Amino acid sequence: MVRCHSLRGFAMKYSLLIVVLSLVVLTGCSRPKGKVLGKAPGGEPRTILAVHAGDTPPLVTLAGTMTEKCPVAGCWFRLTDGTGTIKVDTQAAGFVVADVPLETKMTVAGKITQSGDETIIEATGVRF
Repeated sequence: MVRCHSLRGFAMKYSLLIVVLSLVVLTGCSRPKGKVLGKAPGGEPRTILAVHAGDTPPLVTLAGTMTEKCPVAGCWFRLTDGTGTIKVDTQAAGFVVADVPLETKMTVAGKITQSGDETIIEATGVRF
């Protein structure tokens, strides 16, 4: 009788282990979470320093934190990534970030352009 009870306990522990491992695998293989505005950013994020140095392609993906935004319409924001800060314009992409709180971590995709003396990103999409 003791032996049967031991086997039952072993089977329960083994079943629990299978369930936990299955959840880990399923969670690890899921799509990136978060909200997307515009087209979903893809590709490996570059640094803002590399953008300012001219070491990136014209279409770029950046990751950082929104530290400032247009107080009226949310049509632009500033992204900071630890290597620098860059202005991101969202008007051409047809979305605004008015409802996105400051200090939100986000990934941005867009085209590098110049506005006067300032290098900016014309966003095509953001994920946060």
